[in-house]
Parts: sequence; C-alpha cells; structure tokens
Amino acid sequence: MDYGLYEILQLFGSLGLFLFGMKVMSDALMSLAGDKMRKILATMTSNRFLGIFTGFFITSVIQSSSATTLMVVSFSNASLLSLTESISVIMGANIGTTITAWLITILGFKVSMSSIALPLVGLGFAFTFAKKENLKNWGGFIIGFAVLFIGLQFLKDAVPDIKQNPEILEFLRRYTDLDFWSVLLFLAIGTLLTIVIQSSSATMALTLIMTAQGWIPFPLAAAMVLGENIGTTITANLAAIVANFNAKRTARAHLIFNIIGVIWVLVLFYPFLKFVEWLVSLTGSDSPYLSAAAIPVALSLFHTSFNIINTFVLVWFIKPIARIVEKMVPAIIEPEKEIDEPKFLSEKVLNYPETLLISLVNESKYLFKNAIFEIVAHALNIHREDITSDLRLKKVIKKSKEDFKTDVRELYYTKVKNIYGEILRYATTAQSELKLSKSENRRVSQVKLANRKMVEIVNDVKELGRNVSFYLNSENVHMRKEYDKFRRKIVKVLRIIYLFRTQEEKAQYYDKLITLRTEAKEGKHETTDSINKLIREGLITVDMSSSLVNDSDNVNDIIKKLIEVAILLYGEKDYLLENLDSKAA
Repeated sequence: MDYGLYEILQLFGSLGLFLFGMKVMSDALMSLAGDKMRKILATMTSNRFLGIFTGFFITSVIQSSSATTLMVVSFSNASLLSLTESISVIMGANIGTTITAWLITILGFKVSMSSIALPLVGLGFAFTFAKKENLKNWGGFIIGFAVLFIGLQFLKDAVPDIKQNPEILEFLRRYTDLDFWSVLLFLAIGTLLTIVIQSSSATMALTLIMTAQGWIPFPLAAAMVLGENIGTTITANLAAIVANFNAKRTARAHLIFNIIGVIWVLVLFYPFLKFVEWLVSLTGSDSPYLSAAAIPVALSLFHTSFNIINTFVLVWFIKPIARIVEKMVPAIIEPEKEIDEPKFLSEKVLNYPETLLISLVNESKYLFKNAIFEIVAHALNIHREDITSDLRLKKVIKKSKEDFKTDVRELYYTKVKNIYGEILRYATTAQSELKLSKSENRRVSQVKLANRKMVEIVNDVKELGRNVSFYLNSENVHMRKEYDKFRRKIVKVLRIIYLFRTQEEKAQYYDKLITLRTEAKEGKHETTDSINKLIREGLITVDMSSSLVNDSDNVNDIIKKLIEVAILLYGEKDYLLENLDSKAA
C-alpha cells in the first residue's frame, strides 16, 4: 500500500475542510436564529416533553448539538434552567443531532453534491456583499453548507479504497475478528475520535466513509456510532469545569444519559442491529450485512432509532437521573465574597444576552433587598426584622427610639458603590457589544434606571437620617411626632415592597404601591398645611419648620423612588420606564 505522509496530510486537510464548513454553517445559523433559539430555550421547558421538543428543534435548526448543550450549560450556570429541565433539553438535542447524519448520508452518498458545491460557494459569496446582516448570514450558511460537502468529497477521495489496497483489510482483520471485544474496541475508537475532533458529525462522516470503502462491517460501524454518543458529551463537561455546580450537574447528566443508553444497546446489540436491518428493508435497500452501499442509510437509521428509543425510555427516569447527578456533584456553598463584590456578575455571563440579563437583574435585586433596605431602615433607626414582621406599624415606630448612629456614607462606600459600578459596566458592555433585541435593550435600560434610583435613595436618606436621629428623642413632642410620621410612611412602603417581592400573588401589593406612589406625589400640600399650623400656633421654631419642609419633600421622593425601583425590578409592567425617562429628558 502506497499511503505515505502526503496522503495522511491530505486526509487531515479534508477533515479540516469538512469541520470548517460545519463551523461556518453552524455559526451562520446561530447568527440567523440563535437569539430566537435562546429565547425558546429560556421559556419553553416547562415540562419534560416540551423540553425534549425544544432541544430537538434548536439542534435541528442550528445544526450543532454541541452548541445546544453549551447553551444549556450556560443557562444552568445562570440558574435560567433547572437540572430536570436541562436533562430534557439535552435528550432532545441528542435526537436533533441525527439530522446532520441524515444530511451527510443523503446528500453526501445518495446525491452527488460535488457538481453544485462550487457554484453554491459563489452564490454564498455574492450574498456576503449585501448590506443587510441577515443576507450576509445566509451567504455564510450557503458557503459553509457547500464547503462541508466539498470536504466530505475530499475525505472520500483521501481514504484509500479497500479494493486497491487489500492489505488494509489484513491490518484491520486482527481487530475485527475478536467477536464482542471488537465491538467494545470500536466503541472506544468512536469515543476517542469524537473527543479529539470535537465533532460527532465529523466522526460520523468518517465512519460512513470507512464503511462505504469497505474498511469495517456494519456492526463495528454501529459500535463507533455508540462511541460518538459518549464522546460528544465531553464538550459540555469541559465547558462546565470552570462553571458552578449547577452547570457541572447538567454536563454530568448528559454523560450519564448517553452512557446508560450505550449500556442497554450493548446488552441488546445484535437483536437491535437486526431490528435496524428490518427498518432498512422497509426502505427498499439491501441488507447492510450484504451491501456496503446500504450501510450509510442503515447507520443513520441506527443512530436515529437509538437516540429516539433511548430518550423515550429514559424520559420517565429524569428525576432519578437528577438525583444520581446531585449525589455525584454535591451543592457547593461558594466562599463568601467580599461585601463590595458582585455576587452574580462574572465574565462568563457575557456569553449570551439571556445569561447577562438574568445576572444583571439578580445582582440589582440582591443590592436592593440587602444593602439599600439596610441603609434606609438603619438611617431611620429601625430594625429590618421589625419591618418584615407582622408587628403593627405604630408599635414598630414606638419601640424604635434608639439612635443607631448610622453612617450612611460609609455604608454606601462599603456596600453599594463598587457593585453599582460593576452593574453599570456590565450593562453598558451588553448594550455596546452584544446583539440585544429591542425588549432586551429595554430591560437593560430598566436595570440601569433602577440602580440609579437606588443611589439617589441613599443620598436622600443620608440627609433625612441626620434629622431623624436629632429629633428622635427631642424635647419638642411635635417634632418627634412629625418625624415619627415620616418614619412610619417609609416603613409602610418598605413592608409592602417586601411583600410584593416575596409573595406569589403580587397584584394586590402592586396596586397598593401605585396608590402610595400617587399619595407621595400629592402629599406635599398636606404636609405644608400641617407645618404652617404648627408655626402659627408657635409650637415649632422657624429652623424646625425649615427642616420639616425639606424632609417632607425628601420623604416623598424616597417613597417614589423605592416604589419605582421595586416595580422596575420585580414588576412585570414596564410603562414606568417610559414615564421616568420622559421626565428625565
């Protein structure tokens, strides 16, 4: 056999061209439909069967099970998908990946693409000059599609024909005549090839060519296909190495699901092959045991039937698989971050708009319900647990007569400033570098607005807090009462916001917040009348009245901003953004 270094390089080059075409096609499809697919993935996984369909549909559209599983891992990392939802999507992705094998089988072996591949490249190249981004992406898809089949043709030519090189069969025979050990050996070869090449489609193409050229018989080719199903899980597991335990669990679930499938097929290996042979006979083709030309169709049927049956057997065992994975990868309590470090934002959330958005919202919610809630409560000299309790507001105010000596400025610098800066940085990066839809861009603007309001609340409460502490135990009973009224108004709002963000039935609390916001807008006149009466009756000094007027406005502003932040972060209605932005303008 005359097969030297040059021929080996030709083989690797052909494989590289095939993989390049696959990548260009997949990337173009991701650009065309990736954002829609991610939205579907984030919303259409409410039950296991819907999750399977979602995984199948996305993988069929973007033509890459690896891309789907990487999305699932990223979404699990950001807590967008639960473990059971992730498992069902991956099951569907396994079925979706069989579409690629059928494309290769039908267009690469049944139909000759070589005659039209180059014209397709020319057509696709012309599309790349279009001004519209979508047309450019269609051009990329056409080029990738054509290059994939050019690479496949080169692969078929680069693999030596067994008839011209019969000594190859002698080399392989020592490994093909070991009965079931041969099956296990070629299963391992399929696994290793997929791990090295990082593409189950490329390994499938190699397997199909080897069978078409007569290198290996149908049973060993089927064993390689089983190995490809294990090898393809490595991509997700590698991506999960640097992710959190949720992503690791998802990747392990993918591995376990495919390993279980391979095990039961190995137990029923020869009967299962007979079943596939029967399916092939229904199509009118020859037996794959007798004709090498029939093997590509038989392998594609084997691949598809294995993944469909495996999915619809194991779909009933998603929860047991989840429990196994949870034992394999226990929940890790991450080390406590510094007080001024973001809890949800990291560079990896920038991979997709969806993961960035959920992380921005979670970071903002965390800042609001912890730092801002604490600063406002302590500036008013009130314990947070009293606000969240069932204690009547009068009693909350009455029992809170201790001066906390809160340094609002220090709390801002230690708990708010750095996190606020990071939220703005990530939000700005999202709007400048990621392809956000109109609604996503709008949501990022809402998050930025909510954070700006939080900082304004801190500045407002700093001024109010000084006078609250000064008049907390004042000898002037009227000043004490007025400032207790201020405290009570804010505490009432904080309590309803707490219920609004923690209770499932939000509607009633939403309506209360809107009412309180309206009252805060109209409250200035009532407060002015009350203060004027105290001045007329000589019950407070001019300086005291000046403090009351300023702080009354301050209280109403704080209430409005607290409610606006709560609705922006926890409410489903976004009309508030338009109102606030128009005022800011």
